[in-house]
Amino acid sequence: MNATVMTYGLYLMIALPLTIWVARSLFRNGRIFLVDCFHGDESMADSVNQLLVTGFYLVNFGFVALYLRMAGDVVEVRGIFEALSGKLGVVLLVLGGMHFLNLLVFAKMKERVHEKQSPPPLPPTGTIYRNP
Repeated sequence: MNATVMTYGLYLMIALPLTIWVARSLFRNGRIFLVDCFHGDESMADSVNQLLVTGFYLVNFGFVALYLRMAGDVVEVRGIFEALSGKLGVVLLVLGGMHFLNLLVFAKMKERVHEKQSPPPLPPTGTIYRNP
């Protein structure tokens, strides 16, 4: 087996379980956040959580598959480590970016819901005069 094929195998053996681990962690720990976003509606939070995990798997497995290709051949053990570190680093950055994007979307959604629930502003109690 040549070094390029070995690099492909190692990349998949690391990137796929890593993606699964991150998705499970987000699913397990994100439930509380989603229940809060949906004001205690656990069935809605669980449904959205499952949809998010499904989308997360599709996007990240697709990215891992598309990013598998390498421009040149890998030679020696050093080349394997260099190729793996570059590829896995990008995969980790994409996983982290998707995580923060999800957090941003739900934080904005939660903020919007809290704005709708806040009481209306009070009417003015007096007049402000300017001195000329």
